[in-house]
Amino acid sequence: MLPLEGLTVIAVEQAVAAPFCSSRLADAGAHVIKIERPEGDFARGYDAAAQGQSSYFVWLNRGKDSIVIDLMTPEGRKTLEDLIAKADVLIQNLKPGSMDKLGFSRERLTKDYPRLICCTISGYGDSGPYAERKAYDLLIQAESGLASITGGPEGASRVGMSIVDVATGATAHAAILEALIGRGKTGKGADIRISMFDVMADWLTVPLLNAEDGKPPQRMGLAHPSIAPYGVFRSKDGKDILISIQSEREWKKLCAEVLGQPDLPNDPRFANMVERVRNRALTDKVVGDSFGSMTRDELLKRLDDADIAFAEVNTMADLAKHPHLRRIAVDTPNGVVNYPAPAAIVVGQDRHYGAVPPIGTVTAETATSPKTAKSK
Repeated sequence: MLPLEGLTVIAVEQAVAAPFCSSRLADAGAHVIKIERPEGDFARGYDAAAQGQSSYFVWLNRGKDSIVIDLMTPEGRKTLEDLIAKADVLIQNLKPGSMDKLGFSRERLTKDYPRLICCTISGYGDSGPYAERKAYDLLIQAESGLASITGGPEGASRVGMSIVDVATGATAHAAILEALIGRGKTGKGADIRISMFDVMADWLTVPLLNAEDGKPPQRMGLAHPSIAPYGVFRSKDGKDILISIQSEREWKKLCAEVLGQPDLPNDPRFANMVERVRNRALTDKVVGDSFGSMTRDELLKRLDDADIAFAEVNTMADLAKHPHLRRIAVDTPNGVVNYPAPAAIVVGQDRHYGAVPPIGTVTAETATSPKTAKSK
């Protein structure tokens, strides 16, 4: 039996953040009923990379039932009310105020259904000058300052995946699990509010504190602002390899066993981390010249033998064939799609991952019937 088996989750959701959260609840055995507008979750149309279907939707909606409800009609609102009345968890990430206008204020729901765990995801929270703003991943990357410390010296950059949405969904997932544990002790539900901006501000604590201390982070690409050498160097045959030297012991081993220059640490310009950072251009040139004299295979062997931390700067094509990539196979309306497995492995508990639903897999009459519950 899976940990959340027997629990029902109503997900009035779209896009990425809330679906990330609810997909993880479905993986753990919860019966997730996804509420879709008549035209469907707009994430269904983001791309056609997964057997002609949206990669986002296929990734984040496995194991759920889909029900189409027009919440602009009295009948639709009545159907949603009936579903919520039987639910353990309600997740929603509609535009701020939308659920309130439809008659589903959080205050009313938690009063009428005291065991309900209600999780609301928004851009900026319930109060403040931006509370009514729409918010999407890249907008929060910019507004929070994340983009300002991402990229190279030439300009700010987007993180290459939907990091704000995923971080927000993971935060919501953790908060809901905490609330379920709490309900098991007290019998009471919870009213959880999570803003995308708050999540990113939390994650940006270290660069913020440094900026407030007068040392604002600089955009350095794949280099480190306070450690050297820590960056990308190219092999003789054109392969980019990133190394990280965290201690003087590692620096001495790099010099002796990889660079073949055991006396280099005796040079005052490279004698400690402070001096290497101060003389970063020269430090990087010494390492870069040495790396450039060796092939990728020779470099990787030397680095591995010396127990130096390193990584190759891979592409998505490299990830696709990476020896550590674990995949799961998920049924979709257009056939099986294989994609990366969730990170957590519970020893002795093999997981089955439910299918991605076409729009409207269940009706109001069948949504909460036992036969639709997941048997995993």
